[in-house]
Amino acid sequence: MAKEKTTYACNECGGTSPKWLGKCPHCGAWNTLVESIAESTAPAKNRFASLAKTAEVAVLSDIDATDVQRTPTGHDELDRVLGGGIVEGGVVLIGGDPGIGKSTLLLQALDSLQRAGLKTLYVTGEESGAQVALRSRRLGLDHSQVSVLAEIQLEKMLATLEATRPAIAVIDSIQTVYSEQLTSAPGSVAQVRECAAHLTRAAKASGTAIVLVGHVTKEGALAGPRVLEHMVDTVLYFEGDTHSSFRLIRAIKNRFGAVNEIGVFAMTERGLKGVSNPSAIFLSQHSEPVPGSCVMVTLEGTRPMLVEIQALVDSGGPSPRRLSVGLDRDRLAMLLAVLHRHAGVACMDQDVFVNAVGGVRISEPAADLAVMLAITSSLRGKALPKGFIAFGEVGLAGEVRPAPRGQERLKEAAKLGFSVAVVPKANAPKKNDKAFEGLTIHPVERIEEAMNLVRGL
Repeated sequence: MAKEKTTYACNECGGTSPKWLGKCPHCGAWNTLVESIAESTAPAKNRFASLAKTAEVAVLSDIDATDVQRTPTGHDELDRVLGGGIVEGGVVLIGGDPGIGKSTLLLQALDSLQRAGLKTLYVTGEESGAQVALRSRRLGLDHSQVSVLAEIQLEKMLATLEATRPAIAVIDSIQTVYSEQLTSAPGSVAQVRECAAHLTRAAKASGTAIVLVGHVTKEGALAGPRVLEHMVDTVLYFEGDTHSSFRLIRAIKNRFGAVNEIGVFAMTERGLKGVSNPSAIFLSQHSEPVPGSCVMVTLEGTRPMLVEIQALVDSGGPSPRRLSVGLDRDRLAMLLAVLHRHAGVACMDQDVFVNAVGGVRISEPAADLAVMLAITSSLRGKALPKGFIAFGEVGLAGEVRPAPRGQERLKEAAKLGFSVAVVPKANAPKKNDKAFEGLTIHPVERIEEAMNLVRGL
């Protein structure tokens, strides 16, 4: 059998070179050569085997489409993000900052699945088996029967998966895995891409669900090639401040469920516990209303959540500052311009600071109205009424646009005891509904109308 030869391929033009160069000799691009293996001419086993057997061409309407079966992990918040549970043969990639709780949550999930009668495997490349056992004792999993393998070589992992056939396996982490077919170090682009491709093919062929733990860069993105996120079925991000006890898991990609779902956990002495009412985390506990505070209802996937928006307006110097935490900074500048032009509220000589309480990040424009009301409240030093909420997008012309699924937002606010709501006119309920009992709804069409309404409350 002919020996496979290492070459270097360009990510831009596809050209190859027998050795690594800083500049591609074909297209002239810099730092684009990546280590690869030239295909052997001998009749060796194909490294790039198909994920499934070759099938005949079929019409889409004739293909029998059945719902995939899901296995609950025993953690409702994790199941919510996954779309209901683990899917047979699915590949999940989860990333997050060091120490955020990725290994802790996955070990807890494996223990719950093992107690439900499923065969599990935890492959650790960053810790020894004794360290994993010590963590399990700390989490109260004294008699856990989860199988543990301390290994970083891909070929041995694949052999173990083939021999044991677990229902779910965790690889912690993909950056520590290496293949003998490549000479580069573990964690390099070539190693991560090659190892992830082999593990993905193994999952599809055997039906084993595989969870890959990924490192993140300083910017918070998953380290390694972007193709890693395209290979897998689900991409999850573990977020949160290590100084806070609360953690968020956000689904960025999910072939078996909705994206932008979030799960909320609290870190305790016994590991991560799901938070059934996350709105309580993002609401500050004020005994009395304070200026600069406004509660809004944001939508994370299918879940409406109440988040407190806080604003502080103070006299600034010749170059006033605009700072936002958890909200889009550029949108804040736009909202201040709309506030001045259409509502007559000038903040040109004021420092403006806006914060979303609890470390949550809000990307939807439905927060516009709450942000503007919080800024106005802080500028005038007058608190909004107790039990007040607001949501709605504000356009450059001063109009208040409807937010998606406004009825569900209002129901969540009514359920938590809020009494006054300022919302876009299109989101106001058309008839009396018992779900909104105790909640007085004020529909508005323009920002100046909302400002005048709030002054009279």
